[in-house]
Amino acid sequence: MSQTEAPPAPERAPAPEPPDRSSGRRAVEGIVALLVIIAVLGIVAWAFVWMRDTEANRALVALVAVVTGVGGVIIAFLGADRIVDLLPVGMRESVRPWVCVGPALLLLGIFLVYPAINTVVTAFQGPTGEEFIGLENFEFVFTDPSMLRSIRNTIAWIVVVTALAVGVGLIFAVLADRLDRGEATAKSLIFLPMAISFVGASVVWGFIYDFQVFGEQRGLLNGILTGLGMDPVSWLSIEPWNNLFLMVIMVWMQTGFAMVILSAAIKSVPADLLEAGRIDGASELQIFFRIIIPSIQSSIVVVTTTMIINVLKVFDIVFVMTNGGSGTEVIAERMIRWFFRNRDYGKGAAIAAVLFVAVIPVMVWNVRRFREEEAIR
Repeated sequence: MSQTEAPPAPERAPAPEPPDRSSGRRAVEGIVALLVIIAVLGIVAWAFVWMRDTEANRALVALVAVVTGVGGVIIAFLGADRIVDLLPVGMRESVRPWVCVGPALLLLGIFLVYPAINTVVTAFQGPTGEEFIGLENFEFVFTDPSMLRSIRNTIAWIVVVTALAVGVGLIFAVLADRLDRGEATAKSLIFLPMAISFVGASVVWGFIYDFQVFGEQRGLLNGILTGLGMDPVSWLSIEPWNNLFLMVIMVWMQTGFAMVILSAAIKSVPADLLEAGRIDGASELQIFFRIIIPSIQSSIVVVTTTMIINVLKVFDIVFVMTNGGSGTEVIAERMIRWFFRNRDYGKGAAIAAVLFVAVIPVMVWNVRRFREEEAIR
């Protein structure tokens, strides 16, 4: 006798879920964090405007700058990080890097990208930066005798300063690496000029090149000449050699930088490789040119591109020593002169645009070399 199955028990309706109060609290926290960020940005903006007041106490201005700058960045970052924590789990890791990089990108856009675009636009405008005049400013750059002379001088600076600074720095790096004792002291003395600004170095070398028409000679070189019974020389008025005398100042400053970088590269060359070359009968000169130089080629490229960029920007030495006279003009000095002293914003912007274009190939070359080396590694 079969038994009848009992009817299934009726399903109970699921109990209603309690209201998610955490979502409301998270929304409130996000709003509060956003308001804090807005308030901090408002305070920083107000402080920036207030600090421009020339009658404000300088010590108080410095204190406000430190407090609002450092404190504002910390509070804004913590607030933004808190907002990211309140986002859905799937979005947090994709948004968080932009929170860290975003302020830097914003500052780059404000202080680098926008000025570059504005400079290019101004290069096609007149002296006041209001009327459009086409390519007249660029025609001036490549036809004016003073500008052509500055371009030639800048090319000479690039060749001479880069070659001398890198070459002498490499020689010093090799010689210092062979010292048994006193290597740190020797490198410190050679690197010491790097601690001096271009203006300070120009003042120092001004006492070396100084020439007095009347009275006793105060310059070191002319003091030596007069002590030997020779006539003093106006070193910075002898064209075109006065450009070379100015280049010596930058070589004196940059040699220490090249030496430090190249010395570190030389020390990274495997000792086994050098020893194998000596065992095979290679001379020290052959080891230097056929082993050391190829091994540190990437460092030489980095130092060379850095030197070229620094030379393209050189202004202080020429401005302090000769004020751009006696045929010593360079592109950066012409840019400053036309933009700030002659108040011709169009011509100054055109020179800046040409200078910017001149830097691009150097940077492209450096980036390609870096990628090639990374591919090899």
